[in-house]
Amino acid sequence: MKVIVAGFAKTGTKSLHIAVRELGYEVYDFVENFWYLGKDWNKILTEGGSVDDSKRMYKDVDATIDDPVFLFWKEIHEAFPDAKIVFTTREEDSWFPSYRKQMEEMEQNTMLRLIFLYSPLGQKFGTLIGKMNEVVLATPRSYPSTFYWKIPVNEMVMRRLYRQHYADVIQNAPKDKLLVYNLKEGWEPLCKFLNKPVPDKQFPHANIGGKLFEELMQKHPVMQRMVKELFVTLSLLVGLGAFGLYKFYRFWPYLSFNNLYKLLNFGQV
Repeated sequence: MKVIVAGFAKTGTKSLHIAVRELGYEVYDFVENFWYLGKDWNKILTEGGSVDDSKRMYKDVDATIDDPVFLFWKEIHEAFPDAKIVFTTREEDSWFPSYRKQMEEMEQNTMLRLIFLYSPLGQKFGTLIGKMNEVVLATPRSYPSTFYWKIPVNEMVMRRLYRQHYADVIQNAPKDKLLVYNLKEGWEPLCKFLNKPVPDKQFPHANIGGKLFEELMQKHPVMQRMVKELFVTLSLLVGLGAFGLYKFYRFWPYLSFNNLYKLLNFGQV
């Protein structure tokens, strides 16, 4: 582990993911943490973990970012004391509306709701997101067990958590390993901190307007697999429904009370 991103969700972490990858690092974002380390994170979020867990989980990873990593930056850094910590920051009154919009995008995304219900992999993903919301973001577990669901967002609590996280990182992260970073600063401070040459391209900007899951379903292979599973499941359900309608139509002329009784008793009509 070389880089731990301790920035709270919606502080530019998706843009930073692209930037760090451009600098040559293999990055575990929240989807990779689910795909490769989902069982470990389920255990940590439910029962707790240890420094040894972090060592095992991230020994072959260059950088990690976003949920649920940002809350556990200290434990991961204890496992990798030479790793550098990038702390993305954002003005609070700009951050909270962006965070709330992200939650609304999840609620209103019909495809995502179907994935959480009908994709086996999506169900596991939704379960982990529910645990993260409960533990990391201090909201009731919001695993979507029905098509219509809502993620509760308590503004007062979220703003307090945001400030507490900021204070925790600033006070406790080793100063010689810490970069407090706003993405508006561009490549220069990030590359200087990581001892990397400045790329000859514009600094990336991602997840603009809270369309994160829409973008992931188009580009990320794990999310694309969930979409494929969804369509397979829906195809099977449609096929079973069509078969049931065919059988019903075929036997409709025989569905008198007496004939139904005979059929249920395996008699002849």
